[in-house]
Amino acid sequence: MTNSLTALAIPIGLLANLALAAPPAQATRPNFVFVLGEGHGWSSTSVRMDDAVPESASAVTRTPNLERLAQEGIRFANFYAPSPRCTPSRATFFTGLSPARLHMTFVGEGAGDSGGADASCKLLPPRCVLELPESTTPLAELLKRAGYATAHFGKWHVGKVSPATHGFDESDGATSNGGPDNVANPHPKQLYGMTQRGIDFMTRQVQAGRPFYLQLSHYASRKGGDASPEAIAAVKSWGGNLSEQALAQTAADLDLDIAFGILLQAIEKLAIDSHTYVLFTTDHGSPGRNPPLSGGKGTVSEGGLRVPFIIRGPGIQPSTCCHVRAVGADLFPTIADLARVSEPLPEGLEGGSLVSVLTHGGQGAVRRPREEFVVHFPHYDMDAIGPASVLLLGDLKLVRVYETGTLRLFDIAQDPGERRDLAAELPDKARELDRRLTQYLTAVDAQLPAPNPKFDPGQPTPATRDYMGKGRKKSR
Repeated sequence: MTNSLTALAIPIGLLANLALAAPPAQATRPNFVFVLGEGHGWSSTSVRMDDAVPESASAVTRTPNLERLAQEGIRFANFYAPSPRCTPSRATFFTGLSPARLHMTFVGEGAGDSGGADASCKLLPPRCVLELPESTTPLAELLKRAGYATAHFGKWHVGKVSPATHGFDESDGATSNGGPDNVANPHPKQLYGMTQRGIDFMTRQVQAGRPFYLQLSHYASRKGGDASPEAIAAVKSWGGNLSEQALAQTAADLDLDIAFGILLQAIEKLAIDSHTYVLFTTDHGSPGRNPPLSGGKGTVSEGGLRVPFIIRGPGIQPSTCCHVRAVGADLFPTIADLARVSEPLPEGLEGGSLVSVLTHGGQGAVRRPREEFVVHFPHYDMDAIGPASVLLLGDLKLVRVYETGTLRLFDIAQDPGERRDLAAELPDKARELDRRLTQYLTAVDAQLPAPNPKFDPGQPTPATRDYMGKGRKKSR
């Protein structure tokens, strides 16, 4: 099945690249290919992200090339995106700094930059930073100083300043949801286009004998109009009673998997697979269902935060399922560690290197500056509870609801659907975790929501409003 699917809808230019013979010169340091999906939830691919949870693989979507990556590498059952939204997660992936510390806590389009509150909102969200600060040291800049060639193709979405300013030798520019052509649906054209550009970049670096770091960052392809006719026909041939929307989403996911397979073939043709790390993750959960988790994109529920993460490369045991918690901020120190970067890492990194876990069969612990993991999302979006912050420590998850001041507490190991609130049963534990949350937010100078002087209790409450559909430009 994999070969027939991979052969579907491959542009001629890509086939030509794959036919190239591998040049003799090869880099001694490892290469990195970081593929970032857009809004693929924990259970939205055909990879079973948790070997103990059948629902962690989609019953509909077929992604055989991602399955191959999992078979040849390690998948993390408990990997968390930095935010339930695109821009803040990407900012953390690129810099290793949390959205709270960067003050980049919402998307850079629509009403997020102005707080997004009106008279129906009890609180005023903070005005967030829209441009990745030039004072940061992004991973690409660090690797470039260490002798790596660097490229970013696809969705940038962390400001309007060129990726070149942040250490990338090559890029598509400061693209947003519309892509280089600024159109409603960049896919499938840009999906295969960025794959082509990535293969061209890899080929040139291998010929030059230079190690490289390549980011391929996908655009949202989760709605009708974003899938190729060939992929739509393939999904229809599978049978089943899919709705029109489900069919379009499944076909778009198939397109992404095909492009991913083309990339893996190119790495093999260039004979660099033995010293190249390939990573796949995504920026937040799916907009729809993420079974068995609750919630999705734009919420601090597990479905909005827990996402796929798969990596293969030298020293990684194949077909491993790791249950150690990993977070988006871990990728910066992990890649720097694998690349053997000699200069000190930037201050303020909140993640830890995953190398010991990667090289010990998914076992062990990750050393981070703090034990807890925090997601700070002080904005109105797709969650009925409104602005909120989350702290995870062990199996416990605390949710602070800013509108009401209430605390929620869940045991996510036993209750991943977050159906049983334990705050009343464990008030001391809830208060302890809340103190930790306050200490963290204070330490990173996080911005908090403030009372809204225009709040009108007679207006519909946030729980009954559609924040993304009422007078607001949709953004991803």
